[in-house]
Amino acid sequence: MGLLDWSIVIVFLIFIVWMGIYSMRYVRSITDYLACGRVCGRYVISVADVANGLAVVVMIGAVEAGYKSGVMYGFWSSISLPLGMFMGLAGFVTYRFRQTKAMSFGQFIEMRYSRGLRIFASTLRAIADMLANMILPALAGRFFMYFLDLPASYNLFGFQISTFMTIMLVCLTLAISMILFGGSVTLVITDTIQGLFAYPILAVFVIFVLLKFSWSSEVLPVLSDRVSGESFLNPYDIENLRDFNVFYLFVALFSSVLNRGVGLGAGGGTSAAKSAHEQKMAGVLGTWRGGFMSIFYAMLVLTVIVFMNHKDFSAESTECRKYLSTRITKELVPDQKIRQKILTRIDAIPAHNHTIGKDKPLSLKDNLDTPYLNVISDVAKENPDADIRGQVPQFRTLFHQLMLPAIMRKLLPPGLMGLFCMLIILMIISTDDSRIYSASLTLSQDLVLPLLKEPPSQKKHILIIRLVTVGVGVFYLCGSLFMSQLEYVTMFVHIMYGLWCAGAGIMVLGGLYSRFGTTAGAWASLLSGSGVMLTGVIIQRNWADWVYPWMESAELVAPVGNFLQWISSPLNPYVVWSINPYKCPINAPEFSFIAMVTSVCFYCIVSALTFRRPFNLDRMLHRGRYNTDNEVKVVSVWTWKNVFSKLIGITNEYTRGDKIIAWSVFIYTFGLGFCLFLGIVVWNCFDSWPLKWWGNYYLIRTLLIPAVIAVVSTVWFFIGGLIDLKKMFRDLKNRVVDNDDNGVVTGHVSLSDKKKFDKIDGGEGK
Repeated sequence: MGLLDWSIVIVFLIFIVWMGIYSMRYVRSITDYLACGRVCGRYVISVADVANGLAVVVMIGAVEAGYKSGVMYGFWSSISLPLGMFMGLAGFVTYRFRQTKAMSFGQFIEMRYSRGLRIFASTLRAIADMLANMILPALAGRFFMYFLDLPASYNLFGFQISTFMTIMLVCLTLAISMILFGGSVTLVITDTIQGLFAYPILAVFVIFVLLKFSWSSEVLPVLSDRVSGESFLNPYDIENLRDFNVFYLFVALFSSVLNRGVGLGAGGGTSAAKSAHEQKMAGVLGTWRGGFMSIFYAMLVLTVIVFMNHKDFSAESTECRKYLSTRITKELVPDQKIRQKILTRIDAIPAHNHTIGKDKPLSLKDNLDTPYLNVISDVAKENPDADIRGQVPQFRTLFHQLMLPAIMRKLLPPGLMGLFCMLIILMIISTDDSRIYSASLTLSQDLVLPLLKEPPSQKKHILIIRLVTVGVGVFYLCGSLFMSQLEYVTMFVHIMYGLWCAGAGIMVLGGLYSRFGTTAGAWASLLSGSGVMLTGVIIQRNWADWVYPWMESAELVAPVGNFLQWISSPLNPYVVWSINPYKCPINAPEFSFIAMVTSVCFYCIVSALTFRRPFNLDRMLHRGRYNTDNEVKVVSVWTWKNVFSKLIGITNEYTRGDKIIAWSVFIYTFGLGFCLFLGIVVWNCFDSWPLKWWGNYYLIRTLLIPAVIAVVSTVWFFIGGLIDLKKMFRDLKNRVVDNDDNGVVTGHVSLSDKKKFDKIDGGEGK
């Protein structure tokens, strides 16, 4: 990068750090530090979520999935549009959680179930959260090393310092500093500012990619060049895709309902809204907010696919593949002789001369990456004493993860290099600080706080959170250094976070929406779901190292393989449990689905067996006589005139502007999205579309229409975000402090509500 590029990055960093320091003046209580004083408007929350949604891990995951499956899975994901729309418009889970006024997930768990479950569940959640996200600094470190072509180490005062370690330390220091400055106040302010910056930057990159590649002569031919059963365009021709297929989408749909609330209560925007209605409207606005995000990820996927597979870029893509293979081999293979053997074979691979339409179409097993990916596995087979079989899946994973930074380094001109680098730093700060803060908040509020004999003072309380934050940061650093990743990044996060959410989803839904769910049922669902996922993690992490070798020594490979093929055969070709030495046959979504179904069954059965009396939901949700803040009472009367409005979540809380937003979301999502999807499905039942038609459909539906919406929403959210940010500063300054509002629960009621509710209940405290 040149002087211009570095100037862009440095100025941006100085501004963000200054805003973090400035925000400290608004922290006057623990409520400010944990929930931004509960004074945030809808646009601040929504724009801040833009920054959280722009994550390096999400970007790499989108490219991994797209490079493996093309753009077809986006078509079938339209099945979930009505469900996602109704959940968003109705404020499903988020509205009721905000009604509880819980500042952490564990606080809600104690209010609904018990203190013991709060401590156990919160510990499990924090561990799963940290395991799932501890690879974020490693992803950032490697991304920058490959994007900037940095050396593995550098000399400082005669000492060789690891570049990888240095980048991780810098990224973690920036993220942790944002938390230490002012907690959720700092996170909301800086994330909002980063979100406002992000939109114009994303627009620049979308325009650049659209001008760089020709849709008709480069993009469409490459997407069409796939064997039967593995189409990148035709969603009816995907039966041989393995990981990112229709079953993957089904599990994602099921999980989107069951696990909608497992990430709530993580601080920042999840508990910071002025009211439950503002929290709900922030979610509704999220439909428009994500315009540029979806285009940006789609453009990155197309960039990688075209650059790596079209003949026009043969020389550059060959150089990129050799660069990736060489650097990854040097990192993973310690034996110098084995390493040199691998590097010699990689260097001998010629530039590809694949001509679309003339040569055999590409496939998952036989594509332009195959010669490079096969080198290390071939050498591992030829040299069994070298013990590098465990590095084979790591090599494949890193090869696909690091394609994007290696490609962008070659494609981007000066100026855009700096903007892209700034965007990556934005992603790292906003995601690292939010993930670290989530784990820190969970541990301090739901593990340390309940164990204290007396509530701590405000100063001590904030000190505890800050110390835990530093500890979590150290854990992230160690995890990134010593944890190898064998799965796609999306699936890695899926299975690690699944340790928590596989059993927690039904516990949340049952706690917020039922009076019959019991503490015993919650324990049963959490333990059973987590147990299944833990088994999956152990098997997947150790498959190549000792699970498969043990099966070989015990002569169990054939019988276990036959059993797995038999039990998965009813779901072939979308679920195929075929045994191999390098990768567990059951992937992350499949383990997750088994765990979620198990937890639902245990919750319902055990709750039914242990049910004694209905739980008082009105008191937990501050409804009816417990509505001590005099929020607008929601009228739930249904008539034939308002039935449709009720279905999309419109209540008497809605202003005219709110109704316009809700109806616009419904028309866009259901009308343009789902109805168009159904029309195309019906059409193809009678007359199949050619690939060119599918290509034009994706161009219009995935790029052009969202682009128009993104332009409008950029101006809309920029203005709304600035106005709400100004109001937030004013309300933080004028807010009345309640020192009892600190997350402590007594008798299933928050300490801040205890006296008021006891008076309402006549001193019974029930």
